Amino acid sequence: MQEDDDNQNLVLGILFGIIALVIGLVIGLTVYVTGQTNTKAAPVAAMAEVPEIAEVGEALAKLYFDSGKADLPANAADEVAKVVAKLQEDPSKIVLISGYHDETGGAAVNAEVAKARAVALKDALIAAGVPADKVAMRKPAVTLGGTDAAEARRVEVRVQ
Repeated sequence: MQEDDDNQNLVLGILFGIIALVIGLVIGLTVYVTGQTNTKAAPVAAMAEVPEIAEVGEALAKLYFDSGKADLPANAADEVAKVVAKLQEDPSKIVLISGYHDETGGAAVNAEVAKARAVALKDALIAAGVPADKVAMRKPAVTLGGTDAAEARRVEVRVQ
């Protein structure tokens, strides 16, 4: 009888030990993942506060970028001038910038490059005199199934 109690105590001790390890692992992973998420989300917080704005109508300007690059293309000044002129016609409108990328390569890297392209254009518009509160950016979008690779590496601008 004593031996049965000892065996039962041993099994219960091992069982409680395993449960404690699992709970500790779950808590540790939760803290680790939450810490990682907060660290990564901080730079994007400003963008997350802005509600998603739907694109209306055709793009006024399209800028095509070199693969993996966020440097403004040679025709950027002309396209920025078109946008500034259109906004001056109706100052109540906003400028909506949409960056695109293809589905090749890493999704996170592609999204960051598309975002960097849109930010470069946003900075150019602000430098040209467009008020910062009149410029909105959409989350980078993937272009699926196109045959023209340049079409995927674009930033579109709408005045709406």
